[in-house]
Formats: sequence, C-alpha cells, structure tokens
Amino acid sequence: MGRYVPNTKEEQLKMLNEIGYKDFDDLFSVIPESVRLKDLKLEEGKSELETATIISNMAAKNKQYKAIYRGAGAYDHYIPSIVKQITSKEEFVTAYTPYQAEISQGILQSIFEYQTAICQLTGMDVSNACVYDGGTAAAEACAMCKDRKHSVMYISESTDPKVVSVIKTYCFGSNTEVKMVPVKDGVTDLDKAKEMMTEGAACLYIQQPNFFGQIEDSHKAADIAHGIGAKLIMGCNPMSLAIMETPREAGADIAVGEGQPLGLPIAFGGPYVGFMACVSDMMRKIPGRIVGQTEDHDGNRAFVLTLQAREQHIRREKASSNICSNEALCAMTVSVYLAAVGKAGLTEAAKQCVSKSHYLLSELEKVGLKRTYNGEFFHEFVTTASVPADKILAALEAKNILGGYKLSDNEILWCVTEKNTKASMDEVVAIVKEVCA
Repeated sequence: MGRYVPNTKEEQLKMLNEIGYKDFDDLFSVIPESVRLKDLKLEEGKSELETATIISNMAAKNKQYKAIYRGAGAYDHYIPSIVKQITSKEEFVTAYTPYQAEISQGILQSIFEYQTAICQLTGMDVSNACVYDGGTAAAEACAMCKDRKHSVMYISESTDPKVVSVIKTYCFGSNTEVKMVPVKDGVTDLDKAKEMMTEGAACLYIQQPNFFGQIEDSHKAADIAHGIGAKLIMGCNPMSLAIMETPREAGADIAVGEGQPLGLPIAFGGPYVGFMACVSDMMRKIPGRIVGQTEDHDGNRAFVLTLQAREQHIRREKASSNICSNEALCAMTVSVYLAAVGKAGLTEAAKQCVSKSHYLLSELEKVGLKRTYNGEFFHEFVTTASVPADKILAALEAKNILGGYKLSDNEILWCVTEKNTKASMDEVVAIVKEVCA
C-alpha cells in the first residue's frame, strides 16, 4: 500500500506504538523465528536473470513429499487439470469485485453457480458468496446467532483448534462470552452440553467430522440446542457431504466449512475459501453478499447482488460484517472443480477416502498401533503407539513421506484421501512396523 498511502518510517512506528507494539518485529512476534525471512542475502549489482536463478535455487530447497498422510484442516485431493486451465483465464484472474452488476454478469454468474453448489451440498436454503476461510466462516456464523437474549457461544472442544482460535478472537472483539464443551471418547460430550447450556445460549458449534476424524451425533446436538432456543452450527468437511447426510438433514441451522478440499491446492495455507449456508429464516443475518437470478428488461436471464451486508454498502453500525475483500476466484475454483468431477466423481472420491483410510487403520493395528477412539470416521483417525510419535514421523519423512499430525507424545492424527495408493499405504505400514519393532 506504500505507493497509495505514503508515510514515513517514523509515522509507521508511531502507528505501531499506538496499537501497543514496539516495532515491526514485535508485530510479527507470533510467527516463529525459524520461519521468519529477514534478509534474502542477495549480493548487490545482480542482473534480473541472476537474481531469478538465485531465488529459484532457494525455492528448490522446499521439501516435496511423494505421499501425504496429514490433514487436520488442509487436505491433499486430486485436482483435475481443467480446473486450473479455466480459472487461470485472465478475465477471471483480473476481475475483482462486481460493484457494477450490469457489466459484471460473468463474475456474478460464477458466484451464483457456487452458491447453488454449496446449497446442494449442505441442503440449506441460502448460501452467501463465501468468506475468507473456514475459521472466518465459523466465527461469522457464531455472530449470526447473537441477539439481546442469546449471547453465549458454546463450542465443542472436538473442533479444530485453529477454528476455535478465530471464533474466540471474534468474540473477544465483540465482548461475547465463549464456553467450551468438553470431549468424551473423541466426540462432544453432549450430555455435558445439555447440562451447561442455559436460556442465554446463542449457539452450539460442532464439527462434522470433528478434528479427531470422528462422526458426531448431530441429531442429538440439534435437539439440545433447539430445546434451549439456540442455533446449531455445523462445521463440515465438504468432501464428506458427498456421502453423509446434509447438515440440514442433521438439524443444523447454519453450515460452514473450509472449501479447500474442493479444487484448491494446499498451497502453503492459502488462499482458501470459507463457505456459509443457512436456513431461510436466518438469511437476513448472513454476512457478505448473495447473488440472485432475475430477468433483464428484455426477459433474458440476468444476475444481481440480492443481499449486501457489508459496511461498504450499508450504514456501518447496521453492517453484519466488515469483510471487504472478494474470494470470488477461489469460489469459482470450487464451482469448476465440482462441475469437472460431477456428482458421481465427488461421491467416488469420498468413498475412496473412507475405504482407504479404514484399510490403513486396519493395517497399522496389525503392526502395533492402537486405535485411540472407536467411533465411526470419514477419512481421519487417531492412533496411539508404544513408541514416540516423533520417531514414527521422522522415519516416514526419511522415506519422503509426510506422516500424520502429532497430537501428543504418542498420538498421531492420520488422514487418507483418494490420492493415497495401496502400495504407498503398505510402505507406510512397513516403516511403522520397523519403528515399533
């Protein structure tokens, strides 16, 4: 922004001090020192070609694994080449936000198709035109449930910790109370939730499947929330919705999640896209925007911005969201991916996730790992080993395989997708067997 909002180093430091930071290093102190880039150490006087070669050599140091068995919020799925081919077209890449609907029909249609796909996946009545990511979607959904009589958010501890962190950050900013519902046997302790929730409850948030890969009893969760006058928010893995019941069928009022599994590469953590859908009764509270279909004066199909709940469009104090950027390119990527694989392709990918993950678990159990939780799961599961998790993961990395996510000294959260072959899984089992022996 330097070229648009000029200011001196002294002015920048004064702004940092005003918000409580000593300097720029203090501002970014939450980023581990080991991954902070302070100096590229480039020699002076290098040509563009020489500089590009140096940077390419630096990039070559990045590790590329031949197989990935880690999920925990970001998933390695197959992306047909046509997805990138279409979304890389300059008319999509360069288009920003459709302020002038009459000349933005193509972008508006792509958003409309995205909304339609999300409604089909979730079973909900209305979808917005997406938000930043899954964590933001969860936090915005909680805000949708708050009113004068209902202001306490109940969040299951089986939710992805990163999502919980975003929810708590939003709630801190709005002075909203958050209460965590404990976990029992790898799933939300719904009996405890019923005991904890009072008439001031705004919502109950559960993740389906949850962070440990387990399937939650969403119907019971819905009964508990609705019984006290609260809403049920369900955080979903969109890939699982191809074979599981929809959030609407499960009793949820709002469905949110991370759309990354649907055509977006892992890509160092972003950019991703958060989806949000809800029942019609809550449509007026949904943040962001909704694109609707209509007819022009000649009777032709046309698209308009039906709902705009951003502070740029309405009075700031009445806005339900301050999301100002546009994730339309990521949303369109989801639409193109779903169109490319089709209903049958998405279902097949989901089925392979289930069958392959259950195969890997059964084989790991044969070589000494124990299944930590016994409930049903989609494509993630937790194992406990008699040897340190670090030792198993290091042995896999030595063979160029990214193992599961370490939960504790002896626990690993594994993830399997349609990309993992039987030969690759058998290699993982053989390595684990050797380590455990």
